[in-house]
Amino acid sequence: MQLDDARRKFAPASGRPALQFHDDGELHYHEISEEQKSGLADFLWKLENVELATVGIDIGSSTSHLMFSRVHLQRKAQALSSEFVVVSRETLWKSPILLTPFCSDNTIDAERLRSFIDEAYREARLARADIDSGAVILTGEAIKRNNAKAIADLFAEESGKFVCATAGHHLECLLAAHGSGAVALSRRTHRSILNVDMGGGTTKIAFIRNGVVEGTCAVAVGGRLLAQDGHGRWTHVDESAYLAARDQGVALRPGGALAEADLERIVGALAEVVIGIIQGKPEGGLAGELRLTEPLPVVIEPHFVCFSGGVAEYIFERERADYGDIARPLADKITRAFAEGRIAPKMVDPGQGIRATVIGASQFTVQLSGKTIHLSGEDALPVHNVPVLFPPLPLAGEKVSVEAIEQATRATLAGCGQAMDEPLALAIRWRGDPHHRRLRALAEGIARAIGTAGDARAALILLVDGDVGATLGRILERELQLGRDVVSIDGIHLQEFDYVDIGTPVQPANVVPVVIKSMLFSAGQAGGVSVQSFKEQA
Repeated sequence: MQLDDARRKFAPASGRPALQFHDDGELHYHEISEEQKSGLADFLWKLENVELATVGIDIGSSTSHLMFSRVHLQRKAQALSSEFVVVSRETLWKSPILLTPFCSDNTIDAERLRSFIDEAYREARLARADIDSGAVILTGEAIKRNNAKAIADLFAEESGKFVCATAGHHLECLLAAHGSGAVALSRRTHRSILNVDMGGGTTKIAFIRNGVVEGTCAVAVGGRLLAQDGHGRWTHVDESAYLAARDQGVALRPGGALAEADLERIVGALAEVVIGIIQGKPEGGLAGELRLTEPLPVVIEPHFVCFSGGVAEYIFERERADYGDIARPLADKITRAFAEGRIAPKMVDPGQGIRATVIGASQFTVQLSGKTIHLSGEDALPVHNVPVLFPPLPLAGEKVSVEAIEQATRATLAGCGQAMDEPLALAIRWRGDPHHRRLRALAEGIARAIGTAGDARAALILLVDGDVGATLGRILERELQLGRDVVSIDGIHLQEFDYVDIGTPVQPANVVPVVIKSMLFSAGQAGGVSVQSFKEQA
C-alpha cells in the first residue's frame, strides 16, 4: 500500500510507472526529475526511519528543569521485523536549573513554573506543535504537594502534541539510570553497576547488569529535606527529617535553630540509610521507616557504584555553592564512606548528575510500535493513562484454546475491577507461529471475555510483543465484529508498569508512539507517618 502511494505520488508526466522492478530484483527509477528522485528517496527513508522531537520536564523537590531532544528510531529490517529501535539521541536544548517554586500554603507555584517553561520554549525556538513526545516527571517532594497532579496534567496538555504526565518511584529509578549514563556504561564494560540518584527529597537506586536494569528501589533521603531561610532558620523540615531527628533523639522544630552537632547527627543518620543499601544490609530501623518501595531485590555486590542527581554534583565536586540545605553535608558523608573503605565497590562518575532524570524523560520514555498495527478509526487515538492488564494467556502450545483464553481474561478483569466503560489495554506475550487458526482462537477468547458489557465507545487496546498486531485487530473487528474500536499494536516491550499512553500515527511509517508509565499520586505512597504527628510530638 505504501509503495503504491509512492508510485502515484512520484509518477512522471508521461504516465509510465516511476518505479519498476526489473529481472535483477532491483527497484529502478524511470523518467523522473532529480527533484522527484530526491523526494522519493526521502519518502522511502521515512518508511523505515522516524525522528521524534521530545521534551523532558522534571519538577523535583529542589530544582526544576527541562530538555529538548531528537530521537532517531529505525526499523530492524535486516531482522525481518517491524519493530523500531533507537539508533541515536541528540540533545537540542537544555534549560537552566530553576529552584522549584513553592507558595506559602505548601503548594507548587504553577504560574511561575508555567512562565519558566514558556520561556524555555521561546529560548529553544520551538513551538508546542513541534514536540512529538516526552514526559513531565514529578519527583520526590513535588509529588506530595496538594496540586501536584493538577500541575502535571496542565503541563502535559500544553507542552506538546503527545506529552504524558507521570510519576512513580520505579519509573524514576529507570529514567535516572538511563539518563545518568550508568546503563550505557554497564553495557559498554559488561560490569554490574548500582546507580544511586540522590535528589532533593528521595534517593532512587537501580541495579544494572550488562546494560539491563534488574532491580530498583527508593528511599526518602535527599538534600532538601532540611532547608534554611535567609536568616539561618530551618523553615523547611520534611517528614523524613523528623524521622531521622527522632531516631537520633534530636528535638526538631520548623523555624528553629539546630546545634551543629545535632545537624551532624541527623545528616549522618540519613546518609547511613543510603550507605546501608549500597552495602547490602537488611533494611530495619530508620531505613525501614524511610523506605518508599520494597527493598532492592538484587543482593549481588556491584563492580561499580555511580551517583547522579543534585547531591552527585557535590560528590563529584562540580558544585560548590551552598543553597541552605543538607545536600553538601550529605554528599560529604557518602564520600567519606568510600574513602574509609566502608564501601567496597569503586565509585564512578556516569557522566550526568542533576540532569539525569530529565535526560531520561526526554530520551528514554518513548517507544514506537511496529509497522503491523490495526486502528479501527481515526478517533481511537490518542489515549492517555489507560491501565494495562497482563492476563496469563496460555499461548505456548500449537493449539490455542478459546475457552482457556476466555477464562484467563475474565479472571484478570475480575481481579482488577476494571470498568468496561473505559478504554482497556491487554498486554499479550505472543508465543508460537502466527497461524490464522491460533490468532482466531486468541481473538475469540478475548471477545467472549469482553463481550458487549460497558460502553461500546470504549476502545479495546491490545499491546502485543510479536508482529501479529494488525492480523489480530482485523480478526476482532471484521471477522468477530466486536462492536467497539480496536487498537492493536505490536513491537512493544512491556514490563509490569501500570499505565500506557498511545499517540496518533506517525506517517508515512504508519507507527504510533507509546509511553509506558506508572502513575502514583497517592499521598500514601510518599512515606511513613504524617508530618503533623511528628510536629505534635516535637
